[in-house]
Amino acid sequence: MSRYSVSLLLARLPASREDVRQDQDGIMSGEISPTEKRSAPGSPPELRASHADRDRVVDVLRIAAGDGLLTADELDERLEAALSARTLSELAVLTADLPAISTAADGTAEAATEPKDVVRIEQVFSGAVERTGRWVLPRRLELAVTWCDVTLDFTEAVITQDTLRIDVAMAGKSLTLVTRPGVEVDVDGLTLVHCKLRHRRMHTPPDTQVTLRVELVGQKAHGKVVVRPARRTFWQWLLRRPTRFSAGD
Repeated sequence: MSRYSVSLLLARLPASREDVRQDQDGIMSGEISPTEKRSAPGSPPELRASHADRDRVVDVLRIAAGDGLLTADELDERLEAALSARTLSELAVLTADLPAISTAADGTAEAATEPKDVVRIEQVFSGAVERTGRWVLPRRLELAVTWCDVTLDFTEAVITQDTLRIDVAMAGKSLTLVTRPGVEVDVDGLTLVHCKLRHRRMHTPPDTQVTLRVELVGQKAHGKVVVRPARRTFWQWLLRRPTRFSAGD
């Protein structure tokens, strides 16, 4: 090895173990960034972003795009920036021009929306009634429906309170409620007249927190009432199937 190479190698090494320790302490305290650039004297260090912080911002951006506030290109650009952000200030810039965001009971972000006190649905012999996707739950829901299928899907619903009362005055066809972990349905207050009830409860851990209690009251005549969890996708179904092959096959 030439004398020049040895000198260059020594120049790249720290002068002592104390220098290494000081550099590490500086990085941990924020005085020195990972790129070895020192902060200005007296300036507070940038707060680092955690995985949870990045996930919350990603949720905010996806909701904003779903509401039409961001284009597809803007969403892709901001998602890339969010996933690579190192500090909270870098994340804050990505949502500065978006509406206020609140945090749901399950930790996900959702657009701050004022729920309606009462929503009444009236429909007779005309197609089906569906509430699916991301819809804001009212404080109370009234169903006055005759011979129309009704589907209330809570898998992506925005939960604004811990209890939802549904007043049912329905005849014929099916009333279907699709649940998710943390959503419980109480049918004790519902009177069934020549109507079948299928209540399939979800298998969840015993410590699962109840985020929404749906109370069905009133009367359902003829047809059926179905309470079930969301159906698994093909890949979820495939992954849950036990394998028939041993390691030696």
